[in-house]
Amino acid sequence: MERLADDIARLYERAIVRTGKEPEFFVLVAFLVTFIIVRIITHAIHDRKGRLRNITVGNLHIHHLVWGILLLLITGYLALAFDAPQWRTTLSVLFGVGAALTLDEFALWLHLEDVYWAKEGRSSVDAVVIAVAILAIFLLGQDFWIGSGRLVVRFFGEL
Repeated sequence: MERLADDIARLYERAIVRTGKEPEFFVLVAFLVTFIIVRIITHAIHDRKGRLRNITVGNLHIHHLVWGILLLLITGYLALAFDAPQWRTTLSVLFGVGAALTLDEFALWLHLEDVYWAKEGRSSVDAVVIAVAILAIFLLGQDFWIGSGRLVVRFFGEL
């Protein structure tokens, strides 16, 4: 197992770091982690498990789409306004978080009503699957995925 981890680390260095695709990688990882966490939290809130509740102001429910849009606007502005390579990883992560918060409520954009738990809410999940596929395939590149697949096959072939 240690050899597999070392091989994947070398592949990451060659296919991600050396090609300058670390920002895309961090966007993808932050996007996926945030989406999973948000889905867990929204299901817990919906099922009234735990202490978390919806954020409301008066009778107005503030959807997490709002926080996602704000985060996208802020990170987009900061990335354009300041050419600071030392902030690239942080901005990539924040952008991924904002994109996940926003796309998780894609159905709200599409239908202009809260359909998160309705049948139409499925379009949010579809949008996330499409976004992840595009990020994973096109931005990270086929070399990383083909190389990773070969390493995993070789690892299991040696067991």
